[in-house]
Amino acid sequence: METAFYHKPVLFRETIASLSIRPDGLYIDGTAGGGGHSEAILQKLTSGRLLSIDQDPDAIAVCRRRFAPYGERSQLWQGNFGDMQSIAAQTGFLPCDGVLMDIGVSSHQLDTPQRGFSYHAQAPLDMRMSQSGPTAADLLASLPEKEIARILWEYGEEKAAGRIARAIVQQRESTPITTTLQLADLVRESVPAAVRRGPGHPARKTFQALRIAVNGELDRLNEGLDAAFSVLRTGGILSVITFHSLEDRMVKQRMASWCEGCTCPPEFPVCVCGKKPRAELLYKKGLSASEEELQENPRARSARLRVCRKLCAGPPENGDQSRAE
Repeated sequence: METAFYHKPVLFRETIASLSIRPDGLYIDGTAGGGGHSEAILQKLTSGRLLSIDQDPDAIAVCRRRFAPYGERSQLWQGNFGDMQSIAAQTGFLPCDGVLMDIGVSSHQLDTPQRGFSYHAQAPLDMRMSQSGPTAADLLASLPEKEIARILWEYGEEKAAGRIARAIVQQRESTPITTTLQLADLVRESVPAAVRRGPGHPARKTFQALRIAVNGELDRLNEGLDAAFSVLRTGGILSVITFHSLEDRMVKQRMASWCEGCTCPPEFPVCVCGKKPRAELLYKKGLSASEEELQENPRARSARLRVCRKLCAGPPENGDQSRAE
């Protein structure tokens, strides 16, 4: 029996509108998930095509069934958006008119206990989006205390990172940490009493940090942003939805670098650097969810949509000639 997969897209109308979809265009959804954004794009296409990418085999299986009525307009690929450039080249989506990236964990992954993303239900401590490779339990069993603390601090912005890391190492000496509630309880006992009394679950930041580490999310986002920009034609649009400050900061800074023009000192009478903007922002500060959407979907509270339009390819990066159009 095929696994059900659902995901409630955030900033749905705003995201689809931002892509300015052409009926005959080529588009890539780098994070297909349950297929909500992808299907909205497909519905606007006539002779155009959509490539939907996701590393989760559950997502691909459900999208394959969901998109069957769209025939050749839809193409699916199980993989990571960090490899978007090579995937687009193999599938004939170079250059494309628009790319969508909805970063973060899906509703299905959060709400399916056996996937190990949630601190609310007992399950194996897994957290792998691709369902392959080392699990969160594997990391906690093998990493040194300093590395665990670094992950919790950098990826979760957890102030009690050192205390939690120390407790993890002490606990694993006698009993392996293999389940979600085992970790959640350990974190609760490790943080200061004021944190336990505060709003939200005290293990939230720890679980976020481990999820990012298990899936290499920030490294893949770094690769994915460059790959997404590289596959766009001139005039193509990149729309990215993020869910926490680390992701949003990376997207904001990357888009700002593409939008940067002349860097000559202001006293120069003429430009000598020859640097031109490679992109323009469509929303200077990005878009957040409306109050109406927040009432319907509280998970949208931290979501941010940033969009840019490609103006020119610019020089290839790191000597990679395939980056140029």
